Amino acid sequence: MASAATMDVSLLPCHFSVYLTAAPEHRPDSATHGIPRKDTLSEAEDHFLPNNPPTKQVDIRRTAIPHRNIPAMAEITPAVRQRKAKVVASSEDEDNLFAGTPSEKLRPQAATKASPEAKSSKSKTKTKSRRDAVAESDGFSIWLDVLRVLSFLIVASCGLSYVMSSGESWTWGYKNKPRILRPQYWKLLLNGPIELTPEELLAYDGTDPEKPIYLAINHTIFDVSSNPRIYGPGGSYNVFTGHDASRGFVTGCFLADRTPDMRGVEEMFLPLDDPETDRHWSYDEMQALREKERIEALEKVDEALRHWTDFFGDSDKYMRVGRVVRPEGWLEAIPRRPLCEAAQKGRKRRLLPHEEEAEKERKRLRTEEKKRKRQDKKKGGKP
Repeated sequence: MASAATMDVSLLPCHFSVYLTAAPEHRPDSATHGIPRKDTLSEAEDHFLPNNPPTKQVDIRRTAIPHRNIPAMAEITPAVRQRKAKVVASSEDEDNLFAGTPSEKLRPQAATKASPEAKSSKSKTKTKSRRDAVAESDGFSIWLDVLRVLSFLIVASCGLSYVMSSGESWTWGYKNKPRILRPQYWKLLLNGPIELTPEELLAYDGTDPEKPIYLAINHTIFDVSSNPRIYGPGGSYNVFTGHDASRGFVTGCFLADRTPDMRGVEEMFLPLDDPETDRHWSYDEMQALREKERIEALEKVDEALRHWTDFFGDSDKYMRVGRVVRPEGWLEAIPRRPLCEAAQKGRKRRLLPHEEEAEKERKRLRTEEKKRKRQDKKKGGKP
């Protein structure tokens, strides 16, 4: 490029080309940086003014160039080229270079046109986020208010009960609390049913006040701590606590039958053999009758055992908390128990057909009498 005789001056910035072609006395003052007047320029300089853009190539050698040590383009080092390339690539220099051009004047207008849309989207986003925050705050506030009201009612009720009962009760004297108000209920809900061996169950007989009172029926453990007067030490049913006394609940032999072994219990519901009575049936009839009586006796044992299981399981006072675990084959490992004395004394001879009908009628009348007494007692009448 340095060896070229001519170059297109229009490729250079306007101010720079004027500065190169002007005579020393016509160059812009360093303080003012103005452009020389047209009347002080030569014919060659006149081509570089903004009003007369050059349309042809100008021989720079014929133009008056000041005697300054301007390096040739070939003498510029690669580093300088790189720096100039970086400067040209800069967006800031491009803005300064093309300042005042029509494209530059259109930029603020485009920005002005786009700004309302941007502002609208921003305002919508802010409004939506503010609306979501308010909705979330309102939902949380409602539940918080409900919790505050419930807490106040509970505290007020307990405090009023304590004042009215002279410090005796926080729950208005209500001893049998609902299950959801008992610590054992929540402990069972979190930990699940417990499993105890017969030896471990013995520790829950009520002698240790720090432990609950347990008893078991048909391998099911019940918590009877809410009624220590009956099941605690000295109570009438304390003999059952700490044991699986299924047999004793059916036979009524509390001490002798504190065991889950139910073998032979059906005998208490079987009639006694009486030769004088049994001669009214033939041998085959007697065998069929005895088989029928045994099936009915087994059903009565199952019914009696289910009665006590449902009594504790359905009661609001007691809770089902787990089961008793035993090794496999435990029943065959223990001897068969004979029927206890109290259960044996309750057995009666076999009834004749007409006596059986009369006995059924007497049982029906007794049942109706008991039912009438219960109804009169509920109404407040005399039994």
